Amino acid sequence: MTEDKSLSVPRHVAIIMDGNGRWARARGLPRLAGHRAGTENLRPILEASVEFGIEILTIWAFSTENWRRPEGEVRGLLGILRQMIRRELKELHKQGVRLRHIGRLDRLPPALQKQVQEAIELTRDNDRIILNVAFDYGGRAEIVQAVRRIVEAGIPADQVDEALLSSYMYTAGQPDPDLIIRTSGELRTSGFMLWQSAYTEYYVTDTFWPDFDKEELRRALLAYAHRDRRFGGIKDDYGSPHEVHAPEEALDDGGEEGDEG
Repeated sequence: MTEDKSLSVPRHVAIIMDGNGRWARARGLPRLAGHRAGTENLRPILEASVEFGIEILTIWAFSTENWRRPEGEVRGLLGILRQMIRRELKELHKQGVRLRHIGRLDRLPPALQKQVQEAIELTRDNDRIILNVAFDYGGRAEIVQAVRRIVEAGIPADQVDEALLSSYMYTAGQPDPDLIIRTSGELRTSGFMLWQSAYTEYYVTDTFWPDFDKEELRRALLAYAHRDRRFGGIKDDYGSPHEVHAPEEALDDGGEEGDEG
């Protein structure tokens, strides 16, 4: 990689944090141990995201389908969220992280709903990085919910367009994700951010989420930087309005490797 080349850094990166259970099973541990390890991995990835210049990080922590898991595992996941907020909120606020929740809040226990709402309110003016926590989130459910709200608002059909529908999504006011990373090697979207990902680039790694580190994130960003994003046009005609640029050395590992693509 040449030192004078400028790399496109995605403003918005979303991660499907997959593989916690398999990580635990490979070590002879219960599934919840994998989920806890995955939660511990969030802080270093968040710090690396800030270092690399990412403005918005979205993490998928719990899907609408995850309620079907064994009751004990669901209780454990809710408990991990509760503990994470209690333990990490003060430091996240100190570091300028703005927390946002995307997904359904009404199905969480009342005490946990209150915790989430208080965390959102406390950090609402922070501007170092936005952390969207997708909890009880599903892409199809999000679209259905948006359409229902439009109907309830009495908006005429001829006034419904893409911009209006986007304004009723959980991510209203934010740019669509430029890059979605999926850990653990699964080649499917699982319904994640269906509306927002029309022109999103995907990066899949076999690494389980608890082992996904700063170096893995760097590789994903380098792969993204070498993609040719055309947005339905032809080369050089279109560029994402959401991209910012950073010197390549910010993502480089010190020049020990050759070009990556």
